[in-house]
Amino acid sequence: MRVMRVVSCFIITLMIFGCGGSHRPVHQRVLLPPTLNLVPHRNIGLFVFSVENAKGNLHEFATQRFEEYVLAAQSGIEMREFTAADSASVFKRAADSDGCPVAFFGHLKISNVKPHAALTSGFSPYMQATVTVELSVWLVNTRTGGVMWRRSSAETENVGGLSFVGGMPSFSAKDPNDAYGRLVNQLVYNVTYDVRSTWVDQ
Repeated sequence: MRVMRVVSCFIITLMIFGCGGSHRPVHQRVLLPPTLNLVPHRNIGLFVFSVENAKGNLHEFATQRFEEYVLAAQSGIEMREFTAADSASVFKRAADSDGCPVAFFGHLKISNVKPHAALTSGFSPYMQATVTVELSVWLVNTRTGGVMWRRSSAETENVGGLSFVGGMPSFSAKDPNDAYGRLVNQLVYNVTYDVRSTWVDQ
């Protein structure tokens, strides 16, 4: 009986140390706050993005989607929309209690437009193009004019329905699910990374 007890203790000891040697730490997911916290500023200005090398409403569509992404990412803020013509008054009223202490600016650049013909399922020709679109966004302190944050992203996409106005490509974006919408969504998702909370394994 004594021998059995000694053997049992020995086996249990081996099991404890054996399991301990192969034990892996348990990871847990932790939600990290956004790198760019806008809540302390509360009133956030947003200027309609400018556009380069293209006509149409793609830049306005990108501005709208950017606003939606930021508002969805952080609560407790208000975004006020402005045009370039409003910049003087926004900077002038920056110190007022109802002014915007910070404001987002953005620029959409179209490049490498390569048009080519394609056929619909009914064999009707239409124009497509491979385009590269770069979106740059930056946050400005309206009291000092200094840039507080900046991020950019570029995507290349094959899009349809291309037209030219005055020799310049014209892009019309209306639906977030169409080719232009998917392109803009990806760009906006990329540049708003810092305003979103993120899950990490620790």
